[in-house]
Amino acid sequence: SSGPRYWGFVTGGTTPAAIAGDWLTSIYDQNPQGLKGVGDISANIEIETIQLLLDLFRLPKDFFGGFVTGAMMSNFTCMAVARQWIGKQHGKDIAKEGITSSIKIISTTPHSSSIKALSLLGVGSNNLVKIDTLPGNREAMDVVALEQYLKNNPTEPFILISSAGTVNTVDFDDFVTIAKLKENYSFWWHIDAAFGGFAACSSMRQHLVKGWEHADSITVDCHKWLNVPYESALFFVKQKHGVLQVETFQNSNAPYLGNPIENFNYLNFLPENSRRLKALPAWFSLVAYGKAGIREWVDANIGHAEQFGKGIENSQQFELLAPVRLNTVCFSLKEEVKPNEVNAFLNALNETGQVFMTPTVYKDRKGIRAAFVNWRTTAEDVSRVLSLMHEVLTQLRNEN
Repeated sequence: SSGPRYWGFVTGGTTPAAIAGDWLTSIYDQNPQGLKGVGDISANIEIETIQLLLDLFRLPKDFFGGFVTGAMMSNFTCMAVARQWIGKQHGKDIAKEGITSSIKIISTTPHSSSIKALSLLGVGSNNLVKIDTLPGNREAMDVVALEQYLKNNPTEPFILISSAGTVNTVDFDDFVTIAKLKENYSFWWHIDAAFGGFAACSSMRQHLVKGWEHADSITVDCHKWLNVPYESALFFVKQKHGVLQVETFQNSNAPYLGNPIENFNYLNFLPENSRRLKALPAWFSLVAYGKAGIREWVDANIGHAEQFGKGIENSQQFELLAPVRLNTVCFSLKEEVKPNEVNAFLNALNETGQVFMTPTVYKDRKGIRAAFVNWRTTAEDVSRVLSLMHEVLTQLRNEN
């Protein structure tokens, strides 16, 4: 899946620098925990890498961050702290007392990993309240509908999950307006920016995340657009919530670890006690390529998506199901000559071994997704696949 024409799901490649960092991570096999006595320099590397990433994403330094396995675990981490915040609004310590009343989650087009996190946290996916999408071919939240919900429930604290890039169409919620609403209403604001957060690195699309710095927590994947090896993701939580985070994750019955506030140790700020030094491959890439280098491949991938989208628009056999907003193209056949032809075409295309894409359903239509996040992808790859698609579909229809 590290090849330049692997466009399934949202799967990045691995840069040479990241591979070197990953090798060293395995060679030294360091346990990145505390700053003193346990982990030592490795924890410093992680903290320094987080600072570099905050700079890359144009986020303020009042975020605390760390590395986890993927967006699923980042969403889990952030919403676990949010759950503790909800409890405090009701005078409860959920980490100690457990959930004693329902917690409302507000969202519009949440990723399945967020729903999974709610289930694992005991919040329950049935407590998700869906806010309407914007009218037209959109997946983003209708902030007017959100404000109306807030007016109808002015005293109820809840968790708001925003999208920085929905899965099918990479739509973005209006962070500027949500930030203004947050000034007047009580809610924890979490942004799932697993891959869409990299719009902040782009010279062409950074406006899409304007206002996201006001969120309480943010999820970003590194094994997607940063092109580091699996598995690697980030959580960002505002430092002002540090006590809540420690209350949620501290190893309170381990006196040998010392006071969790005075003696920093990552295991008191995230779910895992045993961790790989995931920061090192990211640090290698950040130092080797810098902001300019990462911006170059992010912008290139955005260009590849636009090129592919135009190829679909100009085709007599395929059509876009949604506008190309960032790096993912959602499309389908213009017409299904035979039942299940979309799936048959995709299977035949993937079986060529020259490209890989994944199926989806968008607004009740079977579709196909092509996601561009690999640093090695070129315009020639895109042209090659567009030609291949027409060949495969023509052959499939001739055979039937």
